[in-house]
Amino acid sequence: MANASFETIDQYPALLARLPPSLDLAELARETRAFLRPRGVRSAQDLLRLILAWAVGGFSLQQVAAWAGEQGIAELTDEALIQRLHRSAAFVQAVANAILKSVAQRPCWPGRVLRIADSSSLSKPASRGTDWRLHGVYDLARGGFTHLELTDSHGGEALDRGAPVAGEIRISDRGFANAQSWQRYLHPPCENQADVPRPADVPNRADFIVRMRWNTVRLIDQAGKRFDLIGHLGKLPAASELHEVKVWAQSGKRQPAIPIRLVIWRKPAEVVVATQKRLRHQASRQQSKLDDRSLTAAEFVILATSLPEAGFPAAEILAVYRLRWQIELAFKRLKSLLKIDKIRTRTEAGTRCWLYGQLTAALLCEDLSQDVLESFPSGAF
Repeated sequence: MANASFETIDQYPALLARLPPSLDLAELARETRAFLRPRGVRSAQDLLRLILAWAVGGFSLQQVAAWAGEQGIAELTDEALIQRLHRSAAFVQAVANAILKSVAQRPCWPGRVLRIADSSSLSKPASRGTDWRLHGVYDLARGGFTHLELTDSHGGEALDRGAPVAGEIRISDRGFANAQSWQRYLHPPCENQADVPRPADVPNRADFIVRMRWNTVRLIDQAGKRFDLIGHLGKLPAASELHEVKVWAQSGKRQPAIPIRLVIWRKPAEVVVATQKRLRHQASRQQSKLDDRSLTAAEFVILATSLPEAGFPAAEILAVYRLRWQIELAFKRLKSLLKIDKIRTRTEAGTRCWLYGQLTAALLCEDLSQDVLESFPSGAF
């Protein structure tokens, strides 16, 4: 039998074909000063390939340099590769942002775009705290991210990270209960007003559903007086699980108060007991006095929403909020499959390049998965 030989199939051209058609890698590399002259790397396409091989392939810098030489992709030492990668953080970040901007919006409930905002903590080698924070916005209809932003540990959660699109409803957890960021989200800067009409345009307005604690947002009533949320909770009839009340969130003395609805759901008794037990345990460990108002608030799930009553009943708002766990699964996939939480770099420039290389690969994988999701199985059920 004759010896059979097989040539390695290069899938990189197919990956490049999935980048947005308007994305000019060569121009982008020049603008970000990642590729000013060849010097061992022939093109911006090859530079991106080296970044992805290093970030996703699990190779060391020495292995990437050796592999690139064997494949005829680049001729450079591992030290030269380090210098190239350190100058490429802005380049690969811009590639990831270009992919995100190309994502089309998909209306779903009812005719609105449902998106979830959350963040995830990342740590450097040998660190036990949060060194980097990955902020994301996840589109429920598409099943993928529409915004990803990397900050250091001081980058706080905010509802307006990632500009909203017309008709969007953004869903977030308690870390996003901040009236100032709500104001910025509902009234974005002038450059975005063409994309996000003012709230008077009901079909195209941007809205939010955010869970909140009893003491994180200053609430006032129609007369402008402080709204006693704990007092209101204590008066709610125990026979009914779901309640709502209209209040205003005060974001500052110079800003108009934001009209919102509070959707309040009474938790089951066993859940209340477990939550209150946890609060007492935390207070005991911290040697602090537990506020009785926290025990009262622990009996309820409190959602703040800018959605109007017409067409958006409280029960449906509560049901939609429960879809928030989808973004937690998306972050978990990034950590379990791509190992994005296993940072292998020690410098800021190297870490940014490595992380955005990981995110670029993740976004391309999401784009590839859309082909599968849009192809329904044929044949009898």
